[in-house]
This record gives sequence, structure tokens and C-alpha cells, in this order.
Amino acid sequence: MQYPLLFLQFWYLRAPLGIFAFFSSLNKSFLQLFSVGLLLRTFFKPWKNEYRDGLVGFSIGMGMFVKFWVILASLFLLCCLLIIELGIFLGFLIWPVFTVYLLFI
Repeated sequence: MQYPLLFLQFWYLRAPLGIFAFFSSLNKSFLQLFSVGLLLRTFFKPWKNEYRDGLVGFSIGMGMFVKFWVILASLFLLCCLLIIELGIFLGFLIWPVFTVYLLFI
């Protein structure tokens, strides 16, 4: 008699917390892998630490240009990852309801 309640408790309380913890760890690893924080901290520094006379301004400008596009691409990929994660999470929550719906149509 308790099995349906245990199933619902697992499916809608425990499992979503575990999925959320996994996705949180995945997002942190993604941000660390693509060095978004480091790129933001060093945005106004030269790309290859080029400090020779006459090249400092160019190196800073080139570094800002390259870092801007790398950060933009990383944020685009992060948004794609978040959309996929949201789809998986919602699919997981809807799965039992959809299964019961299919049984009774």
C-alpha cells in the first residue's frame, strides 16, 4: 500500500534534488573547463602577456577582441547546455504522468 507513495516521494522529491545537484556540478565544471571566470578577470590584460614597447596597446586591444568572442561562444554553449538540462528535467518530471496518460487512452 505504501509503494505508490514511496514512488511519488522518490520521483518528485529525492530524484529531482539529485538531478539538480548533478546539473549544478556539471555547470560548474563547464564554466571551469571554458575558463569564463579567468577570461573575465583578465579581460583588460594582453592576450599573451606581451609588454614590449609599441605592442602594449595592440596586445591589450587584440586580447579584448579575442576574449570577447571566446566569452560569447562559451556563454552561448552554456545557454544551450542549460536548455538541454531544463528539457531533461521537465521530461523526467512528466514521464510518469505521460505513462499513465498513455495507459488510459
